[in-house]
Amino acid sequence: MAIDFSAKFLPVRIACLTVSDTRTSADDRSGDTLVALLAEAGHELAGRAICRDDVPAIVAQLEAWIYDASVDCIITTGGTGVTGRDVTPEALQQVCDKEIPGFGELFRWLSFQSIGTSTIQSRATGGVARGTYIFALPGSTGAVRDAWNGILVTQLDSRHRPCNFVELMPRLTER
Repeated sequence: MAIDFSAKFLPVRIACLTVSDTRTSADDRSGDTLVALLAEAGHELAGRAICRDDVPAIVAQLEAWIYDASVDCIITTGGTGVTGRDVTPEALQQVCDKEIPGFGELFRWLSFQSIGTSTIQSRATGGVARGTYIFALPGSTGAVRDAWNGILVTQLDSRHRPCNFVELMPRLTER
């Protein structure tokens, strides 16, 4: 696994959604962390929003970005736990055409290195909806860093070898 620096970097247009009943733009630390990490990697912020823990509200925001041709990828933070208010994975199920099961599995493996067995409480997941990647991360800054640094920074880099999510983007809507 390596970055091929002789290849051209293609920035990905990423929308960030924080799912929370309590966070605001003034205290959205996980959203701020995600935005900083994607900018540092050379990607473009295509949109940012905060949405309450409510399936119809989450679905509405996701669909707005899924149908927006200027958005390649959506990353959510929050709402992936097991409490009654944690409904982000259920919202993703309503919009995704395909699940990426390895994303959640790999996230929990990486997270285990940081927080041990507490990672079992995360339902982090990923999928594809109408050619748009969607990844749902837990709402902590540590989880955002683990997912970005351990998975997304390379998979969203067009120069990553042997393969990456970016090179598949033109083929995501094939039938």
